[in-house]
Amino acid sequence: MTENLDSPVTRQLHALGINYELIGIPLDPDKKPVRSLEELLAGQNRNPGQIVRSLLFRTGSGDFVLLAVAGGGKADWGILRKHLNERRLTMAQPEEVLEATGFPIGAVPPVALPKAVRILVDASVFGFERVVIGSGVLGYALDIASTTLRQALAGAEIGQFVKQ
Repeated sequence: MTENLDSPVTRQLHALGINYELIGIPLDPDKKPVRSLEELLAGQNRNPGQIVRSLLFRTGSGDFVLLAVAGGGKADWGILRKHLNERRLTMAQPEEVLEATGFPIGAVPPVALPKAVRILVDASVFGFERVVIGSGVLGYALDIASTTLRQALAGAEIGQFVKQ
């Protein structure tokens, strides 16, 4: 770790004995990233495909499901609906993301989520030696070994959920 950051995510990782590297993301006065995380990582000679996106969906029955996917992978809606046994599936509204996960858009991690949020992880996340996940705090991301992320995601469902 290069710096300390106290968030539910870092506390969970510490409790599991998982090491990570903190990545600072410059913010503008409106607390939005000054530049994209992809550009920032490319400037640090890191692969932007290693970024794990946390996509939140609301099912027709009103439950929330988070899909973690590496890089620019696009969710396959048909596969998701079939896997979840749901006929209706929509992207969560911005205000629902904070309410359902406890984290702001741009910092949502695939770990340290409320138990009510079902977690799906696309296998693409484990195709990299190291991945970058949300820290739970705007302006920071975490670089973590994918093998240890798998440990932190012990209860998550892993499968092929993106368009090939």
